[in-house]
Amino acid sequence: MEQLSYQDVSGFALSWGLVFLVTLFACAVGYAFWPGNKKKFDKASNSLLEEE
Repeated sequence: MEQLSYQDVSGFALSWGLVFLVTLFACAVGYAFWPGNKKKFDKASNSLLEEE
């Protein structure tokens, strides 16, 4: 069994780490702008201003 060198692990982390983070960012932006979440986000933004 061949051991992985630092360069192999570093190259893997750079390429697939970037893919993972871009995918995660796209999911977060998609969640934030999803039309069904508007009511929930509006309620959260106004919750501090409302009196109980």
